[in-house]
Amino acid sequence: MSARPARRRRVLAALLTAVALQTAPAARAATPPESATPPESATRATGVVTWAASADRMGEGTAGQGYRLVVHTSVGGSDLRVRFTNAFGDRPLTLDGVHAGVRAQGAALRPGSNRPLTFGGARTVTLPAGAVAWSDPLPGRIAAGTDLVVSLRTPDAAGPATGHGMAMQTSYTGPGEYTAEESGTHWTRTTGSWWYLDSVAVRPSRAAGGAVAALGDSITDGWQSSTDLNRRWPDYLARRLNAAGGPVQGVANEGISGNKVLADGAGQAAPHRLDRDVLSQPGVRTVFLFEGVNDIKAHTGVTADDLIAGYREIARRAHAAGTCVVAATVGPFKGWPEWDPAGEAVRQEVNRYLRGSDDFDAVTDFDRVLRSPYDPERMLPFLDGGDHLHPNDKGMQAMADAVDLDRLDCAR
Repeated sequence: MSARPARRRRVLAALLTAVALQTAPAARAATPPESATPPESATRATGVVTWAASADRMGEGTAGQGYRLVVHTSVGGSDLRVRFTNAFGDRPLTLDGVHAGVRAQGAALRPGSNRPLTFGGARTVTLPAGAVAWSDPLPGRIAAGTDLVVSLRTPDAAGPATGHGMAMQTSYTGPGEYTAEESGTHWTRTTGSWWYLDSVAVRPSRAAGGAVAALGDSITDGWQSSTDLNRRWPDYLARRLNAAGGPVQGVANEGISGNKVLADGAGQAAPHRLDRDVLSQPGVRTVFLFEGVNDIKAHTGVTADDLIAGYREIARRAHAAGTCVVAATVGPFKGWPEWDPAGEAVRQEVNRYLRGSDDFDAVTDFDRVLRSPYDPERMLPFLDGGDHLHPNDKGMQAMADAVDLDRLDCAR
């Protein structure tokens, strides 16, 4: 392959889209081996996380299923890597036909952008039960705010599947043999979940680039925000960080609907998933902790002291890992069916602790942002998604706007 045609192809790709992943001649020339077990390098990645979603159990895996999964980048860079997960599987999981490209519309990809991912040079990877694996770096660049599409096939999947149930993003399923195609012809079914992948990382343009990981529940997960429009509060925060051009730009959304601090249930409790979902993410400088309302409204006898102990454990472990910790106050939820005065008293006591605590590097007062001036126990109707617990798009943006960007990069 001569250098001149390769240059013409790169120029053409740039004309098609500035964010398309460009082809490197060496990547086309090599023929990867067929077999793969995750090499040691596949268990970790450098760079900065640009997208993430917390892993959870997802029902039963389907053999031969194809997935075309749409995710949205928060920070741009080169050498894209994707992390795949079998965290809740009870047997080895094999993935093949894995590709990454840039979305055009629906399930269709931009021409020339869909490229195979490899694992230690192999086109197939097998993850042991409970394991994760990173792909090899993909040459080329991808911009912030890009709809990245990861396509994969599960040739022999069975038993518990791993993924993220409430994506607030439409992805696609179809026959597994069409992962390399760029049209959406064979991807006619939709899914509102992400399957078998939980992180994407890049090498940012600036060596000092870092990320914030939002550890939360359904509010962080984006419930009541607009599907397919990336209007969760971490999405708004990512756009602010990108516009500011500071040292922290990547955002990992580690929210799980129904999640708690003190008990497993809807996902593992926050301390139980802290290492996998947050501290293992590349480039994370700050943990943003926003949880507690599900513990309070569950009527299990949880006290403010119980929650405070849980917060302190998360802060201690995150600090020991060298990250900053920003905490947020628990928002109002009067009008939600599980609200009662006893739970409200716990919420108020927890928020007094958070506002005055030195356990964290900073505190963002989401309660103050969201509450009504006429009834502080209730969300301001203008920001209410309709169920009196989850903010709408305007509420999500107000939350992100309240975050002090300078406090996301502390001296740690």
